[in-house]
Amino acid sequence: MRLDDIDTSDVDVEDQRGSGGGGGFGFPMGGGGGGLPLGRGMGCGTIILILIAVFVFKVDPTGMIGGMQQSAPVQQQSEVTQGQGCQANQASKFSCQVLASNNATWEKAFTDGGYKEPKIVFYSGGGQSGCGAAQSAMGPFYCPADQGIYLDTSFYDELSRKFGAAGDFAQAYVIAHEVGHHLQYLTGRANQVRQAQERASKVQGNQLQVRMELQADCYAGVWAAKNKERMEPGDVEEGLRAAHQIGDDVLMKQSQGVVVPEAFTHGSAEQRMAALKLGLSSGQEEACEAFFQQ
Repeated sequence: MRLDDIDTSDVDVEDQRGSGGGGGFGFPMGGGGGGLPLGRGMGCGTIILILIAVFVFKVDPTGMIGGMQQSAPVQQQSEVTQGQGCQANQASKFSCQVLASNNATWEKAFTDGGYKEPKIVFYSGGGQSGCGAAQSAMGPFYCPADQGIYLDTSFYDELSRKFGAAGDFAQAYVIAHEVGHHLQYLTGRANQVRQAQERASKVQGNQLQVRMELQADCYAGVWAAKNKERMEPGDVEEGLRAAHQIGDDVLMKQSQGVVVPEAFTHGSAEQRMAALKLGLSSGQEEACEAFFQQ
């Protein structure tokens, strides 16, 4: 995807790399049922945390998610820069360019002027968010408390090496997906889902989370469609490959050898690819409302 000419000087950046970060597992996210929906505290990389926990630490994911709900907001003490953190390396620069492109795109879509740009927070290994501690094993996530997209850029290497989803558009999809959660926060959808989850069973809460994730995937596709002049051959395939590889069924099959649909929180590989395709083919954010009209 051709984004080299995009100016990142106005991107709101916080760079926590080298600040020490937080230790241990402090998960800024909620589980199903009465927990927070995905868009309010975790993102597309979160399922990778569960996979790593199962493989490496032999942790029961259900118990982990329960503990995640107890994370308390933590005040930021890191230096805030305006666009400077974007120049740390190529991965940072590209991430900022993707965010800048998303900001320009969605600012036009919010004709009432209600779009507020999220910030991007870079950290390495561990950091702190307004939702609690950040760990690189979580993958990228969105925190509504400070409207920040949190990213350890080493995730891109993991995406390529461990999950077979290489390419710049696969990386762009990651950022655009988290911006999708920001849109859900701005439109009030995230709060609506959170309230519905408080009244729902665990399975119903998971299903609501899946809809949140699929809608964010769709928004990522809409952003790409609205910038199709910047797309290159193979980009769509890269995005679909990434969506497939982080599908709940694919990750469950890899981690535990069995697929449990009732435990899905992000959607199956087929669902995630279909959601991204819907955004790409329609190019209209209204099309993404379909996930809450079923």
